[in-house]
Amino acid sequence: MSAITTHVLDTAIGRAAAGVPVTLEQEEGGAWLELGKGVTDGDGRLRDLLPEGQRPAAGVYRLTFDTAAYFAAAGQDSFYPVVHVTFRVTRPEEHHHVPLLLSPFGYSTYRGT
Repeated sequence: MSAITTHVLDTAIGRAAAGVPVTLEQEEGGAWLELGKGVTDGDGRLRDLLPEGQRPAAGVYRLTFDTAAYFAAAGQDSFYPVVHVTFRVTRPEEHHHVPLLLSPFGYSTYRGT
């Protein structure tokens, strides 16, 4: 499992959000460097943003969720076409799980375990 993972739940329907495209980037010198990307599985999880065993360096990271693609595939209108979640890694030896609670007109996030 990747040292940085995510899980997307669609709170409007009370189920996992499968098929959400996600990109992981690291801030480097004022620019964003792409480290990995993928699509949430049937359980709304993305477990392989970084290669197995690779630890992130301390720094600032960003997950970008393509919510427009997810809601369009469901035939649903939404307000936020993209959700960016920026977070800081201060202890690279720890696992960093960043869940997203999503609905067509709002979202929330937190540091998971």
